[in-house]
This record gives sequence, structure tokens and C-alpha cells, in this order.
Amino acid sequence: MEKNDVIGCAEQALLHTYNRYPIVLDHGEGMYLYDTDGKKYLDFAAGIAVCALGYGNEAYGNALKDQIDKLLHVSNYYYTEPVMEAGVKFVKASGMDRVFFTNSGTEAIEGALKAAKKYAYTRDGQAGFEIVAMEHSFHGRSVGALSVTGNAHYREPFLPLMDGVRFARFNDIESVKEQVTAKTCAIILEPVQGEGGIYPADPMFLQQVRALCDEKDILLIFDEIQCGMGRTGKMFAWQYYGVKPDILTTAKALGCGVPVGAFAMTERVAEKSLSPGDHGTTYGGNPFVCAAVSKVFDLFASMKILENVEKTGAYLTKVLDRLAAENDCIKERRGMGLMQGLEFDRPVGQIIARCQEKGMLLINAGSNILRMVPPLIAAPEDVDRMAQILQEAIR
Repeated sequence: MEKNDVIGCAEQALLHTYNRYPIVLDHGEGMYLYDTDGKKYLDFAAGIAVCALGYGNEAYGNALKDQIDKLLHVSNYYYTEPVMEAGVKFVKASGMDRVFFTNSGTEAIEGALKAAKKYAYTRDGQAGFEIVAMEHSFHGRSVGALSVTGNAHYREPFLPLMDGVRFARFNDIESVKEQVTAKTCAIILEPVQGEGGIYPADPMFLQQVRALCDEKDILLIFDEIQCGMGRTGKMFAWQYYGVKPDILTTAKALGCGVPVGAFAMTERVAEKSLSPGDHGTTYGGNPFVCAAVSKVFDLFASMKILENVEKTGAYLTKVLDRLAAENDCIKERRGMGLMQGLEFDRPVGQIIARCQEKGMLLINAGSNILRMVPPLIAAPEDVDRMAQILQEAIR
């Protein structure tokens, strides 16, 4: 089918909630994607930080094929080996004690919010508790997740949302304290803000928030949907900072393309929060997606993904700092590991389009910020190629 025919039919059939680029992607290999015209693209977007293993990983593909031949789905009324294996590997890698697998990051946020509210309800025997979230945060598109997303532009068309949410300034502990009341049951934040512009948390800020939560028996929720699963060079960003949350959410690279998310918690929270009947999912944690999760953890270890992120992330930081110094239109570089952003003094839409013309895929995080979240298999030579294309596009 011709490219324009695919685009035309899709525009007729699909709800117009995305402004898609005029590219029809067909297959991938390693760090590269190929469209239906055979054009090759260096991918520095990874399906929005999802495809950590790149494309065409044979061991990953074989694990999925093997599970398809055995069992795709049963309900959560029964045990399966894949969900056991995925659960054991997840709690070991995350440092948490209990995990619940979901279909997406948004659902993971919903579960985390429910767990926090139920914890306070069990403790105090009453409802009506509130959440403190951060300005410029992004946690998802459903009503609950949108309620704690700190961007009024996203929230306004869907008001009224979940009540009892207060917003504080990120990296400002006094602002957080001002929003905390006797009704606060949880503080939710991203250790590295993604959609909000690639802003890492200040280590002291996280330590102060942790101390505040400990003092007042408030649960600390870390949204690591984008910054988790190796992005920072640690499996989860809290391990980089040394500040452990009570509840952790993740998704994206957890399945490396298979739709799966998770929220996890400490044993203390699990004992006093969600119990049978409080939460559930039909598809979440089925044998197919859990076979993917289990294999992802195996491949992270055998391929030394975290070590590669540390090495290539340091090189990417160096190269982006050089680009920022050489181009007056770049105001700042921000980020950690293989989650980086360049802030420009103008909208970056034309730069993204020029990069596509030259064979590279990038995405934005706000109108004037280029976001770089490549597959975690990226090598220094991929960074060099990215920098060459980006410099040409800027010129």
C-alpha cells in the first residue's frame, strides 16, 4: 500500500488526537527504524523512551513467540509462571516489596493514588484525604492521573477533576510545606520531570521531601514511568538519588514495546492499603506481557544495559554541552544518563522536521525543548551521528 494511501485511510478511521508526522514506519533494526519507502532513521526517541533494547532483539522476540505458543491470557484468579517470574525480578530490581502489573503508566498512577488513599483510610478510619503534586509535572491522561498533572492546559477542558489536589513548586521544599495539610496522604513527583521539560530533582529537595513525609506519615510516590528502567544509569532513579519512595510507578521500557506498567510499594504500605476487592485489572499482568517483563530484566543484565547507559550517557552529556556552547540558539542542556533535553530560544518544530529529512527521529518536551531518549543500547558513535545531523538541522 502506498504511503499516502496509508496516511489517508488512517486519517479517515482514527480519532484525531495526535498530530502525526507524515512517516509510515515499517520495521526496525538496532538503533534504526525504516519507513515503507525504505528510508532509514536513527532513532533518538525510542517510542517515547519505550524501546530500551532497540529493534529486532532476537532473544526478546523469541521469548514473546514462545509465550504466544503456550498461553496469552488467563484472568488474575489464577497463578502463572510468567507473572511470578516478572514479580520476583521486579521487586529485586526496584528495591520494593510488592508489585501490581497494569496495562500502562497511567493505570499505574491510578493504582498508586488509590493505594495512598486507602492507606490513610485504614490508618485513620475516614476518607477525604488530599494529594500534593508538582507544577509542570505529567502523570497521564485519565481523570485521576490528569488531576495530579501540573499543567493547567491539560486539565482545564476536563474540569472538574478529582478534588483534593494541591500543587507545589518542584525543587522548592518551602512550597511543598505550604501545601501540606492535616489531610495530606501523599506527595507525588517525578525524580526527573519528563514532559515538563527534562528537569532532574535536586538531591537535597528529595531528601527534604522524604524527611517531611516521614515526620507526618505521608506517603511519597515516585513516578518513574519515563525516568525508570535504566534511563539514568540506575535501574530506577531513586537508586541514583538514594531516596526511597513508599510507592513507585513505572511503565514504558518495562516491556520494551509490550504494553505493561506497574506500581509497587513497601511492605508497610501493602499491609495497610489495597486488599482483595479494592483494585483489579482484566489484562494487567497476563502471561504474555509478564514474559516480556521477565525477559527484559534478563537482557538488561546480560547486555550490561546499565553500564552502557553510564558510559554513553556521560558521552551524550559532553556532546550536548558542546553543542550548547557552539550554538547561541541553545539556552541550556538538562538531564541525566540517556534522558536529556536541549532548551532552545525558539520553537523546535522545524528542527525536528529537518532532522527527519536528514534521517533522524527526535521529539520535543514542550514547544522549545528537544528531548533525547534513545534506546539504551546507544553507543558513542550513535551520539556522534546524532550530533552531526542536529548541527546540520540547526544551521
